[in-house]
Amino acid sequence: MTLAAATDLAAAANENLANISNTLIYSSMAVYTLAFFAYIAEWLLGSRSKVGRTAAALTSKTQAKAPAVTVKNAGGTAVLERPQVVVRSAAGTRDVPDGPGAHGGDEQGDLYGRIAISLTVLAFLVEFGGVLTRALSVERAPWGNMYEFNITFSTVAVGVYLTLLALKKNVRWLGLFLITTVLLDLGLAVTVLYTASDQLVPALHSYWLYIHVSTAIFCGAVFYVGAVSTILYLFRDSYENKLATGGTPGKFANSVLDRLPAAASLDKFSYRVNAAVFPLWTFTIIAGAIWAGDAWGRYWGWDPKETWSFITWVAYACYLHARATAGWKGRKAAYLALIAFGCWLFNYYGVNIFVSGKHSYAGV
Repeated sequence: MTLAAATDLAAAANENLANISNTLIYSSMAVYTLAFFAYIAEWLLGSRSKVGRTAAALTSKTQAKAPAVTVKNAGGTAVLERPQVVVRSAAGTRDVPDGPGAHGGDEQGDLYGRIAISLTVLAFLVEFGGVLTRALSVERAPWGNMYEFNITFSTVAVGVYLTLLALKKNVRWLGLFLITTVLLDLGLAVTVLYTASDQLVPALHSYWLYIHVSTAIFCGAVFYVGAVSTILYLFRDSYENKLATGGTPGKFANSVLDRLPAAASLDKFSYRVNAAVFPLWTFTIIAGAIWAGDAWGRYWGWDPKETWSFITWVAYACYLHARATAGWKGRKAAYLALIAFGCWLFNYYGVNIFVSGKHSYAGV
């Protein structure tokens, strides 16, 4: 076989792998869609018999705000009954129990939830196969452009969710919101951001591509999980505040928000997630600076991507510092966390699409 024939054969094989990758990505979207409907069924068809515990808890605590001290006679001795003390959580939310979860605690809802998780696992494996075959088709890391970054990012995000489930963390409430955004992310990837498989420009031929970009993708996936829990915290906190002030939430709030973990639990979860991954984001920036020194002869040049990576780091650092400061708990810190994630999103999409710089060679 001649060299030219061998080259043509290799190119054909790579093109076949690229086509298989595209098929697997579309197939994963189909399975994610089925999982989405299963999660919807879990929320809608799950029993509401156990929903309402937040209202009951807050009502009992409201009645206990002005307790009367009663006196009992016990063998001629006056015994004072101590009133119940309602303790506020560190985040400033009320001390209320967590909701029963998406399915409401019944067997029918739990069945739909298990089906949804099974479909999520299947979709994750199919999408992972799509990312792997994309890598094999170009014989490099599958994150050389925004299309590849998107499909890898969504795969890692679902992987983080499934890992938390495997660790027996109660995060099933995250499933519906996660799969919804994963479908949007993949839809954007296969339409607007799609790029045919191709080789990298010389500047990206470095082992730092595996280190720097992979950690950036993982950090983004974890930051995303933290952002979703922060948004749900804001909704749940408003719901608890309305109940505590004697308001009457609508049917949606009673049937959905009451099933979520308590606002204090969501707030704590988002803080721990963001705090856990922040050191790795710091390493990501340092690794990028070292790679820039190898590729461009300088470690830092205030390129738009570098600048917004640093802005994102500062925003998350401010959030973590605010959580350690007495005056920045609860909603204030949550808004700051969402601003920080917004900076990450702009660094991910906005800089690549709207701003030109040394990172523009990666294309969209």
